[in-house]
Amino acid sequence: MVNDGAAPDAAPAWALPSPWREARVAVVVPTYNEAGNLGELAARVLALDLPNLRLVIVDDDSPDGTGALADDLAKRANEERAERMLVLHRQVKEGIGRAHLAGMRAALARGDEYIVQMDGDLSHRPEYIPHLLGTILATEAGVVIGSRYVVGGSLSTQWGRHRRLLSRFAGLYVNTILHLSVRDPTGGFKIWHRDVLESIDLDAIRSDGYSFQVEMNYRCKRLGRAIVEMPIHFEERNAGSSKISFAVQLESMLTPFALRFSRRHR
Repeated sequence: MVNDGAAPDAAPAWALPSPWREARVAVVVPTYNEAGNLGELAARVLALDLPNLRLVIVDDDSPDGTGALADDLAKRANEERAERMLVLHRQVKEGIGRAHLAGMRAALARGDEYIVQMDGDLSHRPEYIPHLLGTILATEAGVVIGSRYVVGGSLSTQWGRHRRLLSRFAGLYVNTILHLSVRDPTGGFKIWHRDVLESIDLDAIRSDGYSFQVEMNYRCKRLGRAIVEMPIHFEERNAGSSKISFAVQLESMLTPFALRFSRRHR
């Protein structure tokens, strides 16, 4: 359990056992103006004791040079193993949801079995990834969410009371409308089993912004697959600024109603 802000062990003194080391894992990270975070994030992800891990950066034409930095990091990473790090360059900024979908499709096309979603601002600690993988291996869930709100989970002390209340309200709002029974339905640190992503029909996803997280949870539940939550400590972003616009907030408010209405209509 993590409730004091302490990071999980970055590297155990022994190698991870066979299921972890054999699993083909892709870590999908959308980026927009994350040049101040990308170097550290890539180093920490690629340092994990997971030989078949691939890092997929999906950059939305960042004006701060994030895409060029990603290419340089990938060139060095791929000298060690082909396609250990993959960079997708998108010419239009369509939102974090569309970026995640592009990364997921690329991972599935390359045969990866487990797809991790995480933010590019280091609010999600890469060192939790083996824990997420272990949980999905043990439970055979469709998705495991790194949760701020289950027992043992916690938030950065830099989050003020107003921000905490808004986050809690968003979870209550989503669960009231969609009955997901998930403590952290808006959380963006997850690991998916590939068969769930193949069954969801990614082309039918309508959300562009952060409501993508809610829609994916909803579709997973509609498939009858389990959603499991694992406690994490959520950090404040390391560098840069938030990308949450008014349009993104509005979409997040409307998406749960749109999903429930379409279900009732069907």
